[in-house]
Amino acid sequence: MYILFVLGLWINQVSGQELEPRSYAALPTNLNALAIVAGISNGNVLTEPSLPINNLDVTLYSGGLGYVRTFGIGDKLARISASLPFATISGSAQLNGRDTAASRFGWGDARIRFGINLIGSPALNKKQFASYTQKTVVGISLVTSMPTGTYYPSKLINMGTNRWGFKPEIGISQRVGRLYLEAYVGTWFYTHNTNYLDGKVLSQNPLGSFQAHVCYYFKNKMWISADGNWFSGGEVRVNGNVSGADFDNWRGGGAWSVPVAGGQSIKFQFHSGVFTNRGYNYNSYSLAYQYIFF
Repeated sequence: MYILFVLGLWINQVSGQELEPRSYAALPTNLNALAIVAGISNGNVLTEPSLPINNLDVTLYSGGLGYVRTFGIGDKLARISASLPFATISGSAQLNGRDTAASRFGWGDARIRFGINLIGSPALNKKQFASYTQKTVVGISLVTSMPTGTYYPSKLINMGTNRWGFKPEIGISQRVGRLYLEAYVGTWFYTHNTNYLDGKVLSQNPLGSFQAHVCYYFKNKMWISADGNWFSGGEVRVNGNVSGADFDNWRGGGAWSVPVAGGQSIKFQFHSGVFTNRGYNYNSYSLAYQYIFF
């Protein structure tokens, strides 16, 4: 019953909007998972809060690769994951009061996540894990977003961010029968983008993030989930001048995963803005294939 939940691979992955269940669930050691994800998003997908853009309507087609590996550190379960997204976007907006349209394509920022479960999740191999029943698990992680994405200093909208992002996080996972209840709290910290619009310096305050999930497993290992996220803070400055108020946004969604063969599964996921004070108000749909092996 250890089918992993596929990595989130969205192009705006450092915005604090992650909606991925089972990040701290108990798993056997020496597990490997490969994921291929394709998705589509529509709406205000990529607006940087400092930009003079209104009525943004963008369609983003994204793809990505992800990998997860579990292992033991002492007697604790640990895992490391990596993801690399690619996307193409096109759309229209009002820039300084004038209608405009544009398109972009390229790589997004790669992400690496390292986590360890500190309570309730011992490092067990596949055979030992078969007789293990998860109860309460508490873990910590560090997510690192690297500036590997396509970036043009003269462009207002880019696939990459040209800065590093770091998010320390703590999470709790509780199994109740066939239900998995989860909650994570973390904060994104960003380095400066020192080549914003041809030489300006863009800085951003820390951005807090909270997400919660309710997952239900069926007997055939199919599962469904209801997911929610809130992110707040993140005031932006350009050359020291405030360019945008803090975020205060809520998103909700769900997922449905179906096993198709030994170690293989297909997952459909969606999420949408529930409340948005500005920016990042869009609908997103994805389809993923995942393969697990030891």
